Amino acid sequence: MKGFFGWFKDSSKMKRWIMLILVGVVFASFGMANMIASSNAITFLHAAKIIVYFVIGFTCVVLGIIFINKRTMELFIEATDDRLDGNEKVNVNSLIFNKKVYNKGPKIVVIGGGSGLNNTLDGLKKHTSNITAVVTVSDYGESFGKNNETMLYRQLEDIKDSIASLAVDDESKMKELLNYKFSEGSVNGITFPDLYFAAMSEISNSTAEAVKNSNEIFKICGKVLPVTKDKMKICAELENGYLIEEKNKIAETVYDKLTKVNRVYLNPTNCKALPEVIQAIQEADGIIIGPGSLYTNVIPNLLVNGISRAIKESKAIKLYVCNIMTEPGLTDNYSVSDHVNAIIDHCGEGIIDYCLYDTGEVIPEFIKKYNLDGAELVEQDLSQVKDKKIKFIKENMSVIKDDFVRHDAMLIADTLIKMILDDLKYKDKQNEPEYLMMNSKLLADKEIMKDKKRNERNKKSKKEKVKGKSKFANKYSERIESIRNADEKAAKRKKANTKKREIEENKLEKMKAFKDSREK
Repeated sequence: MKGFFGWFKDSSKMKRWIMLILVGVVFASFGMANMIASSNAITFLHAAKIIVYFVIGFTCVVLGIIFINKRTMELFIEATDDRLDGNEKVNVNSLIFNKKVYNKGPKIVVIGGGSGLNNTLDGLKKHTSNITAVVTVSDYGESFGKNNETMLYRQLEDIKDSIASLAVDDESKMKELLNYKFSEGSVNGITFPDLYFAAMSEISNSTAEAVKNSNEIFKICGKVLPVTKDKMKICAELENGYLIEEKNKIAETVYDKLTKVNRVYLNPTNCKALPEVIQAIQEADGIIIGPGSLYTNVIPNLLVNGISRAIKESKAIKLYVCNIMTEPGLTDNYSVSDHVNAIIDHCGEGIIDYCLYDTGEVIPEFIKKYNLDGAELVEQDLSQVKDKKIKFIKENMSVIKDDFVRHDAMLIADTLIKMILDDLKYKDKQNEPEYLMMNSKLLADKEIMKDKKRNERNKKSKKEKVKGKSKFANKYSERIESIRNADEKAAKRKKANTKKREIEENKLEKMKAFKDSREK
């Protein structure tokens, strides 16, 4: 009974269709009554009126039943679809799609690491559950001392972040759990993944098996796989011939030596790709390379034996997502051409079909923040690309998230889905259920994103229109705040450097005084 009365709430929008059914019953009953109560012979005009009453009544009843069923489905979608916020009124008609298409949606392989990979996974999981994230596992050339086994988490940080990004529910506690650090007792300072992966590695007999088995334990859309089960180091050779065998020291050494990275390589060089990774690439409908650190996340994955060859032989669409900002010490002064050429130099041509890059329209104040750390916008230069077969797609895909410039996850996902749809259309499969459902869902996502952005703008404008503020302050409040934060950060850094210099000078003076006293 409670569910029945719930139909009559204003938010349910059921009363109108119940009323339509009642109107239909009244018309049909009126027509029936006219036919029964008539004592005279039924004339053509009288019969026509009765038929009209019946048709109107029957039509109203059928339409009412159809729309009640449709609205019931919409209410179910509103209650279960994670793309809708609780109180926002969004058009959900097009959200009713076949769940089987989602579960059997396009097979996509994403190769990379870091925050760029995680953003991409966040967008793709809205379209399909057939996602395989291929992540580098490197020991960084370091030793963890006595806790070498339990500190395995440092090698698996990207794995952990990818698992968290593929969580079915964005509001779940999985991210908190995978980032939890103990603060008391004998496990003080150790994180949950430290203990979890150490235990899983022993149970599974290898790190790779531990990661594969974790896909079954955590409720995620797709799976996360290490690129290889072999132990490896990511090394670099600089332009001056200097070799670096510790991944985390590459950027620092480049700065010290005033040189550039010539190439990266793996040690040992015969690392074999995980069979499941090769299989996923062979069966993929789309392969995304990047975004992520070019020399420490993207290229190392491609250098593992069998990966590049499998990608080149795959019939899938291959999309490279170029970084928006350069990396200090690794890709200083790099353009889009330099990023693409670095991959071609290491892996050869034929590994990229399309390159997606940003328009460079980032708010200048956020660029200033990155400039303070030695980073800058990737130059929009395509003139020096070595592989002329690559097609370039220019999109405004930068978004500000937690004061950092990030890729627009939904834009990357939508771009890849569009390309897969175009490929299906080229193969004359536009009438197949997979194409129709994906296309319908893509259009639905566009409408949802438009409504969300419109609601966000309306909320923002209401907050910004505070009495006493000028039009200039309302319009440029974000940029003013960004400038203030950047200046404060610069001032703090300057103060810290000054204090550090004073401490060093005091040390030198004390050492000099001590030396003079000993000489006397």
